[in-house]
Amino acid sequence: MDPVSNPAVRPEASEQHWQLPSPVAIAEPLRALGLCEPLLALLIRRGFSSPEAIATLLDPPAAPDPADHFPDLAPAVARLQRACQTGEAVAICGDYDADGMTSTALLVGLLGRLGARPVAAIPSRQDDGYGLNAAMVERLAGEGIGLLVTVDNGIAAREALERARELDVAVIVTDHHTIPEQRPPYLALLHPACTPEGSPYRGLAGVGLAYVLARALAETQGSGQDLAMALDLFCIGTIADMAPLEGVNRRWLIDGLPRLKASPLPGLQALQQLAGLEEGALDAGAVGFQLAPRINAVGRLGDPALVVELLTTDDREKALELARECEALNRQRRELCEAIEAEAVALVLADGEQRSPFLLLAQNHWHHGVIGIVAARLVECFGLPVALLASEGNGRLRASVRAPRGFAVDRALTHCGDLLERFGGHPAAGGFTVRAERVAELHEALNGLASQWLEQRGAAVLVEPEALLPLERIDRALWQQLQRLEPFGSGHPAPVFWSADCRVVQQKELRGGHLQLSLAQGETRVRAIAWRWKGGDRLPPRVDVAYRLRLNRWQGEERLQLELVGLRPSGGDTVRLQRRDRTYWCSREGEELVIRNAAGEELRGRPDGEGGGLQADHPRGDHPYLQSLLQEAALALGLAA
Repeated sequence: MDPVSNPAVRPEASEQHWQLPSPVAIAEPLRALGLCEPLLALLIRRGFSSPEAIATLLDPPAAPDPADHFPDLAPAVARLQRACQTGEAVAICGDYDADGMTSTALLVGLLGRLGARPVAAIPSRQDDGYGLNAAMVERLAGEGIGLLVTVDNGIAAREALERARELDVAVIVTDHHTIPEQRPPYLALLHPACTPEGSPYRGLAGVGLAYVLARALAETQGSGQDLAMALDLFCIGTIADMAPLEGVNRRWLIDGLPRLKASPLPGLQALQQLAGLEEGALDAGAVGFQLAPRINAVGRLGDPALVVELLTTDDREKALELARECEALNRQRRELCEAIEAEAVALVLADGEQRSPFLLLAQNHWHHGVIGIVAARLVECFGLPVALLASEGNGRLRASVRAPRGFAVDRALTHCGDLLERFGGHPAAGGFTVRAERVAELHEALNGLASQWLEQRGAAVLVEPEALLPLERIDRALWQQLQRLEPFGSGHPAPVFWSADCRVVQQKELRGGHLQLSLAQGETRVRAIAWRWKGGDRLPPRVDVAYRLRLNRWQGEERLQLELVGLRPSGGDTVRLQRRDRTYWCSREGEELVIRNAAGEELRGRPDGEGGGLQADHPRGDHPYLQSLLQEAALALGLAA
């Protein structure tokens, strides 16, 4: 999977539901960590409530010995060591996404330097479909291959692995997809699910497993210096596949990202050059939104062997030539995405108020390689689950499915499994193949599931800021503290802040349908950008904004700006809180917070100066209900982080 760049701002403000975070108290020991109150508040809300937990996040422990976590690591290394010593040909069968291609390049590069003769064998997205198949095994065996290593696939390839056993081809499977109840035959299996419960290796993507294998092999061979380039590819593939940034993933990314800029791999240098990344640090965001899409574009539209050659060549001129081919395919990918997105949005809008709760759209001419990206954009635009279908031939259509948080794609497809030819996925994304005559029945079933989900969640798009941030706090000092929490990604995303009661000083429409704003609080002004804005022509004069903080580099200048994910009219000096059947009106008078109920009774509170708490001017001011009410009001009025 590859991240979707420039996430769209949510639709019109009336279609949003803002869910502000729960109040938290910041204990004094946490303040000694040198992080400001908004960052400490969001870390507490993410479950890092002790100094030890935050310290581990900032500086994770070293990876433990993988031999204690992967039962089959020793036989896998022994077999590969024999191949390196004898110069044996070894096939590396990867997948056509960035994880699979970087995994393949990692092992091809390392095995070649250690004496084996590695051969990349990645199936075609268009012709072969996903993963190892029996025809590939037969072809490789016919070419004299006696050892095959799968990366990012293989555990479900029963037919192919049984054929390999018949042809006396030994197979080492490294995969992180679901292990079937009946396992296929193999020489060795490296899989996160085979590690002990709570293992720091549990979150590895395909490239992480390839790195574990490469690292163990290189250390056995006494060639640790060859691992530097392998770590570079681990960083690219892990971020591209949106693997959870915890355990050894986080440790190795913290170790590898700072040196990625100066990678000795000519292919990575060429990609950086063409992506315009010569200036500034190469962080997880740059990898996810600049490098990974260029690699993924090849697997979507071209021959994955191009990426493997790019990431393994030592020839700088050749690397630049191959990177230009990647760049051309990436431009083609962007153009296809824009065209399909425009067509898909028009189809949705044509339904008007009769819009389906599950957006299922089909066009024969859409390209299989990019419909997943477009489906993700439609989810962000409309806040609904989406399936985009394109013709597969023979009366069948192939789909990519994406969904908002809370709607489980894998469960929905399993529920409709009797209508599908094949399917698979996880909670946020999936895919299926369906016969054309069953599409209407399938859409009806998916609509039923989506309707039930919407009844529980509500039709509005959910905006969930994590911490309040006054605009005057947005400066280089805050940015440097935020960098201490990097890398951001799956399981530890870039924080969503919010700022209350901002004046809209200026708004300007940009080419591509984006909106640029100048926002102000007091004397502080900040620039904000809303990618692919769909919220109307004019904004109210005062707004609350939810956003991620970005460092924008342009023509040699660096400037912090807000990348908006939500916007609503400001409640101003008074906000209304609803607690079941009780309504409260909250306002502030100087330093005091005032809460009035329907009977006109008042509750007043003021900061107590200790850990961000509030002291209530009420006989029962320490009652938990009144304290939580004060904290909620303080959050809603923008008085607490």
